[in-house]
Amino acid sequence: MRNIALALDGYRLTTAEILYHIPDHPNLLQTFIWQALDLAPKFPVLNKFLHHWEVNIEGKLHSVRIASSGLFSPADLKHLGGEYKLH
Repeated sequence: MRNIALALDGYRLTTAEILYHIPDHPNLLQTFIWQALDLAPKFPVLNKFLHHWEVNIEGKLHSVRIASSGLFSPADLKHLGGEYKLH
């Protein structure tokens, strides 16, 4: 139920592919996938997570790729053309 309330407030399902340098082998990159509900286009939840990463995690960030999609779209919600009653 909380997800529906957030979606109505403009939150979207956001996925970030985070590439970072492995601390013991800085020439190698590792992938981390992050997913949460966030507000596009500023992505405050993702930015808070990335700030936490930079402060508390040893792996230096290389790049972040973001994909965002609304929880509701016109294809998901359709108008019913009739009324059906069950007795």
